[in-house]
Amino acid sequence: MSSVDVFTQINSCILDLQVSQQQTFDVPLKKLGRILASPELEEVNRKLTADVDLEKFLLDSEKSGGSFSGSHSLAWPDDDSARLGLTILLIQRLAADPQYALNFGYHYFSTGSRKIISGFHAFVSQVLIPFARDYKSHIKLGIARPILNSASSNKVFIVHGHDDASRHMLANFLTKLGLESIVLQEQPDRGRTIIEKFEQTSEVGYAVVLLTPDDVGSAVQTNLPLARARQNVIFELGYFAGKLGRGRVCLLKKGDVEIPSDLFGVVYTELDPHDGWKMRLVREMKEAGLEFDASKLYA
Repeated sequence: MSSVDVFTQINSCILDLQVSQQQTFDVPLKKLGRILASPELEEVNRKLTADVDLEKFLLDSEKSGGSFSGSHSLAWPDDDSARLGLTILLIQRLAADPQYALNFGYHYFSTGSRKIISGFHAFVSQVLIPFARDYKSHIKLGIARPILNSASSNKVFIVHGHDDASRHMLANFLTKLGLESIVLQEQPDRGRTIIEKFEQTSEVGYAVVLLTPDDVGSAVQTNLPLARARQNVIFELGYFAGKLGRGRVCLLKKGDVEIPSDLFGVVYTELDPHDGWKMRLVREMKEAGLEFDASKLYA
């Protein structure tokens, strides 16, 4: 099996896991475990897992939260290679015991849904998708892609449309956490075109996209108007998904607004009036490696 075949099969398993149900998720999960145990990957996996301790990682993670599901965070190390090694061992553990995999996803990634599979789907989006990307980079380039640039780790770009109230609410929340929110229209022009200004302002550690129903549109053959985000929002969303990786982009979806199908796999949560989105966003940013005091969420 060539390296290209390995990566293709890993990506296929993850795509299958994203759309799986509780009755079917075990098949692609077990297959992913078998692929990672293939002889072609034995040497690189041996080096990545040599100095990591999965049991200690799980124990430290268990100490991170309270008594309710979704309040815990995985205790990822700062070292990229160690993180890859732990993920490999974790996948093997989950593949060997699918019921444990379901409970694990619900315990660490519960979104409040009554469906236990929803936590596992969140685990796929937040852990397995970034792992596949960085694992491929590690093998092809000899080093894992850095998780964050330290100079921009506390900067969060806010992508927004016409909903100024939601933008101000999000910016104030990020400031409360000690993060620096970046809003394009608030940055000085300095004689730059809009695209130049955008590119030079986009050196951030994370992006939050406010997907609000500002426009309407539909396919020509249907002529049924659908609520959509503004075109600049979709452009910037795709830009950050490619630049930062989907694991460092979060959609805050407000109301019944269309999500583009080719952005399948990007994490999103409802901008609900009860502020449940705040806990979800904090967890997402922590998983992405941003440094801030999460306890300020409750201050």
